Amino acid sequence: MHKKHIHIELDSYDSIKDLSAEEQGLTEAALAVAKDAYAPYSKFKVGAAILLENGEVVCGSNQENAAYPSGLCAERVALFYAGSQFPDVAVKTMVIVSVKDGELVSRIVAPCGACRQVINETSHRHKKHFSLLMVGKKGVLKVDNANDLLPLSFGPDDL
Repeated sequence: MHKKHIHIELDSYDSIKDLSAEEQGLTEAALAVAKDAYAPYSKFKVGAAILLENGEVVCGSNQENAAYPSGLCAERVALFYAGSQFPDVAVKTMVIVSVKDGELVSRIVAPCGACRQVINETSHRHKKHFSLLMVGKKGVLKVDNANDLLPLSFGPDDL
């Protein structure tokens, strides 16, 4: 038997103010769209903003449904919209936030497993990794390769 370790690197920032102007702008876009998320059941509002390689910014918010499996997370809303409107344009950066009562929550929120899988597929589709920032009132975590959040992933190359 051999033990193996999975290692990912995260950049940690104390404040949104420590981010680049581009990343701050994406954070503001994610906050704006999160406030309008349709989350009548969980009250857990999430916003995602994506900067595409062509300079376009695409946003999405979570959309709940009384039939819970029918809802969709903000990350997937944004990624699927980007894929349908800009099918040949790679993602450069993604920012996700969560708000409660119109304010950024303290806790940093990470993508769920389904969103991580879609992130992986999106990277594979364009043959390019992208950075992901997870923003909370108490700080920011950034991964340079969003796929690092889904180690030992299953993707198109496995079919």
